[in-house]
Amino acid sequence: MPVPKILTVVQARMGSSRLPGKVLLPLAGQPLLVRMVQRVQRAHLSGTVVVATTTDPADDAIAELCAAHGLACFRGDALDLLDRHYQAARHYGADVVLKIPSDCPLIDPAVIDEVVGYYLHFADRYDFVSNLHPATFPDGNDVEVMPIDALETAWREARRPLEREHTTPFFWENPGRFRIGNVEWDAGQDFSMSHRWTIDYPEDYNFIKAVYDALFPTNPTFGLPEILALLEKRPDIAQINARYAGVNWYRNHLDELQTVDSSQTKIL
Repeated sequence: MPVPKILTVVQARMGSSRLPGKVLLPLAGQPLLVRMVQRVQRAHLSGTVVVATTTDPADDAIAELCAAHGLACFRGDALDLLDRHYQAARHYGADVVLKIPSDCPLIDPAVIDEVVGYYLHFADRYDFVSNLHPATFPDGNDVEVMPIDALETAWREARRPLEREHTTPFFWENPGRFRIGNVEWDAGQDFSMSHRWTIDYPEDYNFIKAVYDALFPTNPTFGLPEILALLEKRPDIAQINARYAGVNWYRNHLDELQTVDSSQTKIL
């Protein structure tokens, strides 16, 4: 059986209501987006990694950054991320598409491999696999995997704004149509609401920078175990953004989502 062509799409833009330009903030001497893509590229099963930004002039900076660092870049619709992912997949001739947001600069390549490996092993059993339904890994290790045929179905049929904006809700909101697979953290724990490793607020950046400053100089390939060990030893770092633990985009759509409830998000 031929090996499928895998494309990992890292969606990124300059606009952010709470932390504008967050993807260009410095981390260990490089822009945050560059450090994150490096981590994604370390995964054995990430295939071709492309930064998918928008055609807005404000995102010229991201395209220029990608060019300067030799990163693949695709530009598409600013608001319709489902279209942006699908058009990127078509452009690169992908058989399998990974969706990873650019606000996950601490993502562990081993987690990516675990989720993608699970999908590939059970490709005849599932139309969509993630580690988010339900989530158990520390927030910021988001991996969603889908074959191009399923992505094209969603692209053709999804109508609700949240389905277009967030790319994948059409899958997990239609469990009667799609076979949904989920990978849970083998630690047997659920840190999804207690450990926030994503970036949306200034405190998140300060937390992520503190982790990089502590681990990167001696171990640039640090992963989830090393971060957890650091936070055990340095609870002061964990406290930097603790007030936002559990806050995610679900909070704004609880009245629209059928498969997500208030236990899976925190409302500020």
